[in-house]
Amino acid sequence: MKLRSFSHGYGQITYHIVLAPKYRFKIFYNKRAKKDCESIFKNICTEKGYSIHAMEVVDDHVHLFLEFHPRTSLSKVIQHLKGGSSYRLFKLHPELREKYWGGSLWSSGKFYRSIGNVTADTIRHYINES
Repeated sequence: MKLRSFSHGYGQITYHIVLAPKYRFKIFYNKRAKKDCESIFKNICTEKGYSIHAMEVVDDHVHLFLEFHPRTSLSKVIQHLKGGSSYRLFKLHPELREKYWGGSLWSSGKFYRSIGNVTADTIRHYINES
């Protein structure tokens, strides 16, 4: 991954994000739902200008390795992913409403970690030697 130039900066914002359906139901065991989820996340990321470096949809959660503009907050990215995919998945798979009668597909929690090409020790050394 390369650093990118922006209007007032130079850098990179990449995150490993994990999203899980409410109650950790294994809704992506269904191959059609899994493919639809992958396609929906790709479409949302394209629409919003996020880059997907890797994605894996497993039975009960989704891993995403994303890069996005520094002007965009992580919480906004997660909101777009969860909200947009919920709406589209419910539309394509109305049977999901039986499990998620409250209207929320995704759990309120999430996992995220920023990812970079250097280790914490490298940064610490750079700062201490400056």
